[in-house]
Amino acid sequence: MRPPNVADVARAAGVSLGTVSNVLNNPDKVTPATRRRVEAAIASLGFVRNGAARSLAAGTSRTLGFVLTDLTNTFFLDLVRGAEEVTKAADLNILLANSDSRADKQRSYLDLFEEERVAGILLAPRQDLLEQVAPLRARGVRVVVLNADPPDGACSVQTDNVRGGYLATQHLIAGGCRRLMFAGAPRFPAVVDRLEGAKKAVDETAGAVTLEVVTTDGVTATDGHRIAALVDELPDEARPDGLIAGADLLALGVVQSTLVRGRLRIPEDLAVIGYDNNREAWSSLVPITTMDQAGEEMGRVAATMILEELRTPRQHKHRRVVMEPVLVPKASTRRTGREQHPHAASGPVSSAVAPEG
Repeated sequence: MRPPNVADVARAAGVSLGTVSNVLNNPDKVTPATRRRVEAAIASLGFVRNGAARSLAAGTSRTLGFVLTDLTNTFFLDLVRGAEEVTKAADLNILLANSDSRADKQRSYLDLFEEERVAGILLAPRQDLLEQVAPLRARGVRVVVLNADPPDGACSVQTDNVRGGYLATQHLIAGGCRRLMFAGAPRFPAVVDRLEGAKKAVDETAGAVTLEVVTTDGVTATDGHRIAALVDELPDEARPDGLIAGADLLALGVVQSTLVRGRLRIPEDLAVIGYDNNREAWSSLVPITTMDQAGEEMGRVAATMILEELRTPRQHKHRRVVMEPVLVPKASTRRTGREQHPHAASGPVSSAVAPEG
C-alpha cells in the first residue's frame, strides 16, 4: 500500500487541501475545532509529511549534511556538538554521515546530500580527498570544510597543527625530556604538520634535545602498542624519555602496552603526550596529556559560516579560520611550575594551557 498523502488527510477530515496545508504549516489560521479534526485524521492514517518534496517545492531545506572522517574519534563528535548548538538555534537539522576515511564513502555521501537538496554541507574530510569539494562548489552547493586546508572558494575552520606540535614538544622539553620520539602516520597531513612543529621546538634547543621520528600505518591504539614494543626493546642509552604521539589513540596504545610490559614507568621513564583531547584517553590508568583542538568551538564556527552564506549569499565572503590549540596537562607527562600556574610570568611553554579536566 502507498503511504497516505495530504489528499487522503483532507478526505478523511472533510476539509480542503489548503486547510490541511495550513494545519501543517500555519496552524494559527485554522479554528481549533477544524485543527483537531485534521490532526485526528493525520493520527488515524499515520500520515508523515514528505520533507524532501516540501523543500523542493519551497526551494529551501531545513537540513544540513555533515560528513565526518571517523565517528569512533570523539574529536569529530565534538565538531557535531558545536555545530548542533548553532543549527538548533536556527531551526535547522543535521544529518550525519561517517566516511570511515574512505574516498568512495565520502563521495557517496556528498552525492546523496546533493541529490537530497540539503541547504549546505559541513565536511571534515581526509586532506587528500578534498578534490571532491570543487565539483560541488561549481554546482552551487554550499560547503564548509573542517579540520583541513580548503580548496579555493570554500570557507574552512581548523586548528594550527604546527603550533600544536610545537607546544606539545616544548611541554616535554620543559619537563626535562632530552631524547624525544615523534610517532605518527605521514599519510595524515595534520600529523605531518604536528611533526613540523615538533622539529621547530627541538631545533630551538641548539642540539640539547634530539628527535627520532617513527612512522606508523595509522593513529590507532594498535599502532601505539607497536611503538611501545619498539621503545621497550631499546637499550637505556637509546631509549627516548619523551614521546609525542600524532593522536590520542596512538598515545593511549603506548601507555596501555607500556604499563602491561612493566619495564618502564610513565612519566618517570617515558613521558607521553597525545593530540586531540579524545575522550577515549581520559580514562587511561595514567591520564594522558594532550593538545585540545577546541572541537566544539570549531563546529560552532563552521555552522555559523554556512548560516551566513545561506542568509546573505551575495554579501558572504569566504574565509579561513585557524584556531589556537590548547595544552591539557595530565599525569602522563612531568609538570613544570609555569604550567601548574598558567597566570604566572609569561613564557612560550605556558602560552596555551587549559585547566585540567
